[in-house]
Amino acid sequence: MIDLILNYLNNSSAVTITVLVLLSFYLILTFWIFIYRFMALSSLVDSEKRALEALVSRETITISPLSSLSKCTSKTTNHSSEILSACEISLIREASSGVSWLSIISSTSPFVGLFGTVVGILESFAKFSSHSKVGFSIIAPAISEALVATAAGIFVAIFAYTFHQLIVRKIYEFDTFLKAQSKILVSRG
Repeated sequence: MIDLILNYLNNSSAVTITVLVLLSFYLILTFWIFIYRFMALSSLVDSEKRALEALVSRETITISPLSSLSKCTSKTTNHSSEILSACEISLIREASSGVSWLSIISSTSPFVGLFGTVVGILESFAKFSSHSKVGFSIIAPAISEALVATAAGIFVAIFAYTFHQLIVRKIYEFDTFLKAQSKILVSRG
């Protein structure tokens, strides 16, 4: 398997190798963003869930120190819906940082891979132009090698899109818990 990969890289052009290196970077960045953001969001969602349960179970009008909203509100019992709404927006903006990169990677990586494939096919045809007769048995391996770049681009896009959707769902859960706490605080305040 290693020999096959090394042979492929040895026979590839600089553009194909550059495309594969870029897609490798995209894949590493995708996993790094996902792991970092998913863990952070999971922790935030768990804290907000506990804070909401504490707020619902008690008949107090004070916000739980577990909640992210506690950073934005004063310790008074009068909670303004405008202040809580502004706080929610700020917290969601912070929670969603980096997520747009997953969207960018999922939408651009197939095109990067396609670019590598087109260049690989063009280079293959340029090599074959000096031959008088070229059969399918000679063209097929060259084209299949060029298609590796498209496959790599689609592979990266699948992970980036899936991870983007999972993180967007976590952000939605976080926002739901924040809004529920805000409504309870405003109705009690």
